Amino acid sequence: MSITKHLIRVGHSPDPDDAFMFHALANGKIETDGYEFRHELVDIETLNQRAFAGELELTALSLHAYAYLTDRYALCPCGASIGDRYGPMVVSRTAMSLDDLRKSTIAVPGKLTTAFLALRLCLATDFAHVIVPFHQILDAVEAGSFQGRPIDAGLIIHEGQLTYGDRKLKLIVDTGKWWHEETGLPLPLGANGVRKDLGPAVMRDVTRLLKKSIQYGLAHREEALDYALRYGRDLDRRRADEFVGMYVNDWTLDFGSRGREAVRQLLARGHAAGVIPQAVEPEFVEVEA
Repeated sequence: MSITKHLIRVGHSPDPDDAFMFHALANGKIETDGYEFRHELVDIETLNQRAFAGELELTALSLHAYAYLTDRYALCPCGASIGDRYGPMVVSRTAMSLDDLRKSTIAVPGKLTTAFLALRLCLATDFAHVIVPFHQILDAVEAGSFQGRPIDAGLIIHEGQLTYGDRKLKLIVDTGKWWHEETGLPLPLGANGVRKDLGPAVMRDVTRLLKKSIQYGLAHREEALDYALRYGRDLDRRRADEFVGMYVNDWTLDFGSRGREAVRQLLARGHAAGVIPQAVEPEFVEVEA
């Protein structure tokens, strides 16, 4: 007699850090206690857009996008990508000042990404931008254009933070470093949202299983890294390991008090700057230790 399992559709981006986190859930390494997890690998801006329709029970979200989704999703206390003195970077073919950057056209991975919000706060003004798929931004910067539109600089996320130097591009600003200088806090970039209509018990169960998956990856690092390398694009094993270490660490197991305060500060500053239209108090799934 087969037992029907509760289906949880999971959305995360096809990147080494997310693959590392979800390895155990995706590959049957842990018991899932009556739940079936079905994974969809999609870029983060697409996941942000899909979250408005509540398509996925568990999904990676940019914390900027979360500001508009508090009616549908609560934040899991685990699974975050947090940059501690590092984060999304702006690079260009030639060196330039922040004043130069404010007058430039910047390739960005999406307006709902936290990278976009962080850069908007850093520049303290609106800026000309072109939305470019994240994995094409370095190419667009090198070429100086994207689909006929001029590109002066690019806002890079994911592994581009490690590989831009291979193309002799210049770092203009690291938003994670800037944020730490401004606030003394790490920069919270992405999190996992669980749909609130599942109810508190299921939300807690899903959060516990996500944390178990992360713990499994950290305890079986080489095995999880083997899986993550499938999504490493241009990364060799050393760089993939470095990238995973940047975004899968103690912060990923739990935001902690500083991580939660960083989320509050990010959303509050986004609201104060007029980017986020309403004040937002983040809601975290509470799971007993």
